[in-house]
Amino acid sequence: MTPEQITYLGFGVLLVLALVFDLGLLSRKSSVITVKKALFQTIFWVSLAMAFFVFVWYEDGKVVALEYLSAYLTEWSLSIDNIFVFILIFGFFGIREIYYARVLLLGILMAIVFRIVFITVGIELVQKVHEILYVFGVILLVTGIRMFSAKHDEEPNLEGNRIYRLIRRFVPIVADDGGGKFTVRREGRRYYTSIFVVVVMLAATDIVFAVDSIPAVFGISQNPLVIYTSNIFAVLGLRSLFFLLKGAVNKFAHLQQGIAIVLIFIGLKMLAEIIHIKVPPHISLLVILVCITASIVYSISVASREAVSGDKELEKKEADSTTRDLH
Repeated sequence: MTPEQITYLGFGVLLVLALVFDLGLLSRKSSVITVKKALFQTIFWVSLAMAFFVFVWYEDGKVVALEYLSAYLTEWSLSIDNIFVFILIFGFFGIREIYYARVLLLGILMAIVFRIVFITVGIELVQKVHEILYVFGVILLVTGIRMFSAKHDEEPNLEGNRIYRLIRRFVPIVADDGGGKFTVRREGRRYYTSIFVVVVMLAATDIVFAVDSIPAVFGISQNPLVIYTSNIFAVLGLRSLFFLLKGAVNKFAHLQQGIAIVLIFIGLKMLAEIIHIKVPPHISLLVILVCITASIVYSISVASREAVSGDKELEKKEADSTTRDLH
């Protein structure tokens, strides 16, 4: 067997064992996942991804390993944007927390299947028409610039969402979770529950995000091993990351700018190949690490200052109210 075949085999074995462990021991049907449990699961998936990085370094060499790590970190940071949208979807449809884990699992498994299809098509396109990488570069450049300056003060209108409207148009929907079932019977007719709608919307949302994230990985490496494994590891960690971050969305308000700079950098890197300029893998990894870390630290710092400022303002209002009462 070649080193690449051994790596694929190792990835497959690791993935099966990890899923059995995660689903069999860490997760139970209709159970609420606490922040502590979510932290443990997140550490588990990230540690697994890092262990695979060491394995790739040993089997396939330094360059492939660094490309894998850069791609994984990019996908992982982009997946945080997914989570913020997932939180809105669960809130909009009023899904009970006991069903979160199951619904997320089904949505994420569907997303993995779609991503594998997209990646396979992308690899075929790149192999036949290499110049399509420059199109990907332009897409990432434009997306990064738009993302950097975008404002998210208003929540998306899910009622007017195209995917939701399409589902309502073709299938009869009932506005409840059906006790965790996909379908229920009412007056002799079968209806699809909000659980079904949310699973479809989670998978569809990930597909929309994949339009940006998959070209970003192609900008880091065209090695199928790197592209497949980094995507799958990042998506599998989405569920635990959701439970870890769902109560702290406001603490990552500026992560978007860090991700935007990463996308702009990767877009420029792809376009630079037109004039035969190649950026070494360790430089790409360094830029990605600095951008993501700096944006997370800055976001948490700003959120902490705003929280302290809010507490002081509340104390002042209470003191003013007490003074008025005394007079």
